Amino acid sequence: MATRKPDVWMWAQMRSMMNEADEMRGRFFELRKGGPKPTWEPPADVIETATELLVLVALPGVDPNTAEAVIQNGELIVGGTRRLPDSLRNARIHRMELPYGRFERRIQLPPGRYDAVKREAADGCLLIRLHKIERP
Repeated sequence: MATRKPDVWMWAQMRSMMNEADEMRGRFFELRKGGPKPTWEPPADVIETATELLVLVALPGVDPNTAEAVIQNGELIVGGTRRLPDSLRNARIHRMELPYGRFERRIQLPPGRYDAVKREAADGCLLIRLHKIERP
């Protein structure tokens, strides 16, 4: 068995981790083409409690009052637009990783019935609370 040189092995590991991080960042904000305009798809978490379904959608800088949240055919559809602030329209951009423009995310909901779609901001995320309706 060949002995690995620590400095060569560490650099190879670092390059591998950096490549993986770049791929993850690319998946974090996936660009999609599907409607009249290109859209991007923010990541989301779905967490269920005894009384509600919580959906956290990573949307830093988006006002929760402007985001749309609709239940349709067993899916929660979250959509809206992230706009570049007017004060930055003429600024020189050195790096831009956060996507702007129209976004849409479709999330398959667990079986059940839900009402009272409530939206609020939570640490850079849009938190959507869906109250669970018990079946008679």
